[in-house]
Amino acid sequence: MRIVFVVPLADATGGVRTVATYARLLSRRGHEVVIVSAPRPPPSLETRVKSVLRGRGWPRTQPDGPSHVDQAGVEHRRLDRYRPVVDGDLPDADVVVATWWRTAEWVAALSPRKGAKVQFVQGHDSDIPGQPAERVAATWRLPLHRIVCSRWLLGLARDLYGDSTASYVPNGVDLEQFSTPPRGRQARPTLGLLYSHDWIKGCDVAVAALRTVGLRFPDLRVISFSSLPQGTAVRLPAGAEFTMLPGQDQIPRLYAGCDAWLWPSRREGFGLPILEAMACRTPVIAAPAGAAPDLLHDGGGVLLPSADPSAMAEAAERILALPDQEWRAMSDQARAIAARHGWAESMRLFEAALELAARGAPRRGKGATAGAK
Repeated sequence: MRIVFVVPLADATGGVRTVATYARLLSRRGHEVVIVSAPRPPPSLETRVKSVLRGRGWPRTQPDGPSHVDQAGVEHRRLDRYRPVVDGDLPDADVVVATWWRTAEWVAALSPRKGAKVQFVQGHDSDIPGQPAERVAATWRLPLHRIVCSRWLLGLARDLYGDSTASYVPNGVDLEQFSTPPRGRQARPTLGLLYSHDWIKGCDVAVAALRTVGLRFPDLRVISFSSLPQGTAVRLPAGAEFTMLPGQDQIPRLYAGCDAWLWPSRREGFGLPILEAMACRTPVIAAPAGAAPDLLHDGGGVLLPSADPSAMAEAAERILALPDQEWRAMSDQARAIAARHGWAESMRLFEAALELAARGAPRRGKGATAGAK
């Protein structure tokens, strides 16, 4: 097949990494794959005016930084400026895949010769602060075949938006990259987390939990990384080891340096770091968002009832106090669960969903969903 992915910005976020991974794997299977992206949008007039009023001057558009797309090994076309894609920006294809609500609007307006129209959904975008909820909701009703990465999103598509034909394709993990030898607990109690500015990601929940755990474990070590620098709204505890934009070979070592990984997200499409940490034999303590209920159902960590700092702290203290043999059993179980979620199976289901769309599957009704179980 000839497949085109349309991303709003080629950056180093987890969502773009997933798109780049599918693009690379599809290309290796013999498909012709192109990724089309827009450059970073300029600051809005409101943002610029606020910057001037605060004495920071007239802000300029920030240059694009490193991107997972650069590692995909497929053709990458960048638009001349931030704007909707049009027919002239894309080659004719069998399938064209939107990867965000705004790109869904763009893709819906393309001519039929650009391919069957698909929307790859990795989250409920209206949950993101500042996004226009009604406009986002309208994209779920566009005549696009949807591929969703978690059962929660599958239920949302069906129950909230009336789409019973969405394909469920859970994300996978690179079991070779994210692989570490069996080990015992760290010599020094260590917890890790992915840092984020966004309230929805719940970093404030994890930081509050860490403060509580630190009272019982004064020598607690905290490891964190992110694709962005720390902000002022949420600060990691003093002494936390923070790495911005770690290399791909460094990330497994960061996971493996922890006794447990904290995942406090309030809402999530999937939550790939859960799977990555588990693949590195690190138990995960997670709020019930995205794929966490599915991945932690059989152990390998602790599923919390909600994104609650007290519950997260209690679970962390319990894991840090486990006898080494019991911790090793939980660690081995985390790896065993992750081993069932390699990219090979996700790739098979994703490819099947694209083929379903290319054949012109009905947009409503009782159509079978690829990967539904």
